[in-house]
Amino acid sequence: MVELAGMGGVVPEATYVTFVSKAQRAKLRAMLQTEDMGELSWREKKRLFGSEFYFSGPPTLARQAHAYVNKWLSGR
Repeated sequence: MVELAGMGGVVPEATYVTFVSKAQRAKLRAMLQTEDMGELSWREKKRLFGSEFYFSGPPTLARQAHAYVNKWLSGR
């Protein structure tokens, strides 16, 4: 859970966004559709030159998914 500074509240989930080019979005979508995402959810918003992939769930899990996808996109 993430505590909101000065607001006294707790946020049970976080959302991270990754932009994926048109050339790579079909591969990423196919990979995500075959994975068991557990508590993590994802959605895609198609844009002119690619897609925005949103990963939502527990903050640590969403951050790890975001980092993994960015690493996958860079080919490392």
